[in-house]
Amino acid sequence: MKSLLLSTFDITGGAARAAFRLHQGLRKIDIDSQMLVQYKTSSDRTVIGAQNKPEKWLNQMRPTLDNLPLNLYAGDTSGKFSPQWFPDLIQSKIKPLSPDIINIHWACGYLQIESVAKFTQPLVWTLHDMWMFTGGCYYSLDCDRYLKSCGACVQLQSQKQQDLSRWIWQRKAKAWKQMNCTIVTPSIWLADCAKKSSLLQNFRIEVIPNGLDIQRYKPIEKKIAREWLNLPEDKQLLIFGAASTNHPRKGFNFLLSALQSLEQAGYKDKIELVVFGSSPPDEQKNLGFKLHYLGNLNDDITLALVYAAGDIFVAPSVQDNLPNTVMEALSCATPCVAFNIGGMCDMIEHQQNGYLAQPFEVESLAHGIAWILSDCDRLQRLRQRAREKAEQEFSQDLQARRYSHLFSKMLSKQHIKNKS
Repeated sequence: MKSLLLSTFDITGGAARAAFRLHQGLRKIDIDSQMLVQYKTSSDRTVIGAQNKPEKWLNQMRPTLDNLPLNLYAGDTSGKFSPQWFPDLIQSKIKPLSPDIINIHWACGYLQIESVAKFTQPLVWTLHDMWMFTGGCYYSLDCDRYLKSCGACVQLQSQKQQDLSRWIWQRKAKAWKQMNCTIVTPSIWLADCAKKSSLLQNFRIEVIPNGLDIQRYKPIEKKIAREWLNLPEDKQLLIFGAASTNHPRKGFNFLLSALQSLEQAGYKDKIELVVFGSSPPDEQKNLGFKLHYLGNLNDDITLALVYAAGDIFVAPSVQDNLPNTVMEALSCATPCVAFNIGGMCDMIEHQQNGYLAQPFEVESLAHGIAWILSDCDRLQRLRQRAREKAEQEFSQDLQARRYSHLFSKMLSKQHIKNKS
């Protein structure tokens, strides 16, 4: 069986890393997997990127050209919205590879909407956000217009029903009407959203959690991790990770408010905050707590050290699928605190391997942090269960075998259909 995974990136960003881990997992169980990407960063020979200068030049221009329609709207859509109208060359790149089955991952900026329906191979589409069933946004936040046909898009700040989001929704509805595709979502929450959506309500939808190499992300002695990272050994460390602390969806402001609440509760000289994935702002506010900014980290070894160095990983997102950061932290035996939203409850077992706070209640978030830190024996039990959860449900091998089983079933059906 030859599988081909399509992704805009191979290892840049959470969705790409999840796809790359699946690709590695499939190869480990002897599936002939290749990965076709728009931007290749890794040195993996089974990942295929742009192969000539014209293609690389087009890749550089594509995001700007694809986002041109957004200039007609006042909304801040940077990193939040994708029209997917610009033509691509995907068919000419897939044909010589002759895959038996195609698995699309996060491909915004890479594939034109209309191209997907032209694939002749059985198709599995793994969703890493809500884009496939919305009028262009990656996450709908408080909007439920994707249940019908979008239009008057809040994120575009549009008042017109016949706006860009409605046009994108209509293109998807037309192109994907007869598409032979199985949808995979990593979280139960995203599957429920997809099933309710007007675009995907008639598609087969499976839930397969992401996986990771639990031998790379594993418990490490806290003292050793902190020594390597030059972090204090006499403080309780909270870890936060995101590409940007300014992105509203990641909820960093809720964490800062929770820290202020903890300061008033007597934690001022006990807690320090470690932030990775983001650089320090030009003007840092005095939060009453010391902050350590580690910058952008891409290699698994350093990330595992960061998680292991922390007492708690905090993920205060307001909407999220199945974030890699939480899974990675659990695998390193670090309890997690998050709001009870999205796919968080698929990973965090309340008061068993972390704490699920009431959505968007700062005091509940602060209470969850304090509840974990206030009892050393409890913290140790949470750490043990965190690692067990990762081993039982989120290993790379388990994910790969689940996909392999799905691929085999789809190919068998295709074989029977072709014979008849």
